[in-house]
Amino acid sequence: MSTPEAVGLSSDRLGRIESFIKDKYIDTGKLPCALTQVWRRGQLAYASVLGSADVERGKPLKADSLFRIYSMTKPVTSVAFMMLVEEGLVSLDDPVHRFIPAWRDLGVFQAGGVGAFETTRVNQPMRTIDLLRHTSGLTYGFQQRTNVDAAYRKLKLDGVDSEGGLQGYVDALGTVPLEFSPGEAWNYSVSTDVLGYLVEKISGLPFDVFLKRRIFDPLKMVDTGFYVPESQRERFTACYALTPSGKVVLQDDPEKSRFFKDPPMKSGGGGLVSTADDYMRFCRMLLNGGELDGARLLSPKTIKLMTMNHLPGGQELVQASKSLFSEAVFEGLGFGLGFAMTVDQARTKNLGSLGEYFWGGMASTAFWIDPVEDLAVVFMTQLMPSSAYPIRRELRTLVYSAMTESNG
Repeated sequence: MSTPEAVGLSSDRLGRIESFIKDKYIDTGKLPCALTQVWRRGQLAYASVLGSADVERGKPLKADSLFRIYSMTKPVTSVAFMMLVEEGLVSLDDPVHRFIPAWRDLGVFQAGGVGAFETTRVNQPMRTIDLLRHTSGLTYGFQQRTNVDAAYRKLKLDGVDSEGGLQGYVDALGTVPLEFSPGEAWNYSVSTDVLGYLVEKISGLPFDVFLKRRIFDPLKMVDTGFYVPESQRERFTACYALTPSGKVVLQDDPEKSRFFKDPPMKSGGGGLVSTADDYMRFCRMLLNGGELDGARLLSPKTIKLMTMNHLPGGQELVQASKSLFSEAVFEGLGFGLGFAMTVDQARTKNLGSLGEYFWGGMASTAFWIDPVEDLAVVFMTQLMPSSAYPIRRELRTLVYSAMTESNG
């Protein structure tokens, strides 16, 4: 671990991160725990471990604690898919029905409900790029917005508990119409779960096996997977939820969790468990142009493409979104192939850099990567929903205000 000053950061100002999070979130009981890592210019410049891994049992958080990272799984799945693109096995403009023939005639919702939908034809076929950038017309049931997401809830299409595995899940999705014609809007969705299915189908390997062989093993992400093995259960954190009345309650008991079982469906959209160290290795690979410690996963040109704004017409999320998802309300952001990114720094009304890219998880975990400043930050906690507190934006301010040298 470097001294912060050696990489253009202030020790005193970085110290504000720990005192701020402890005073505002940990000591007040708003968050059970917080683990923060800041990587800059090839060095780990800051790390703090605060709070409890399990409040009820009085277990302190540790640096190697295991977290449910939920939607921080999505960038991993997107990288896996782009590895297959680089190998020429699939293209971004391939229609999805090339690999899922049953989806060829999937229509757009007009009226009705489960078993009696009325649809119209799509204006253009769903392409694989639509899955990467969430312009597929698919949705999430938790949005509680339309008859389509109501059908997702009724059919339990949440991307987690499908007993039929990825194949059964994709088959079930094919019975529900799309929210809109692919490529015409942005809607946060199960698209990345479908990408996981495509990785499995195109590579010929089970999705979890592909991730382990092609990503986790090469990057030495030794603690990342779709369930917690018996030998690691002591390291697993509790997950909490903020109720509408403002009370923090236990949401997933770390001694009874479903994450102790190998799930029948490996969710590419939200299924992984990981550590801060492991996920920082993934971030470092991206920051380093697709390579880490001699293991190259992607070309720098591929990562550059992934981190461009691919929303229709170059729109921002606030313009293209049909989603109630929290990140879509912030100005100045676009969306690429697996990540959101800053496209207009002034409109974000926050510190940062043009071109930084990021995402987070349902339990308030987050990461961002800033190529301009040669910076990566990983933040781990376990509280749902991710919109409960503005900790992600606050952390950006704290990190960037600690800079004493800027590259741009």
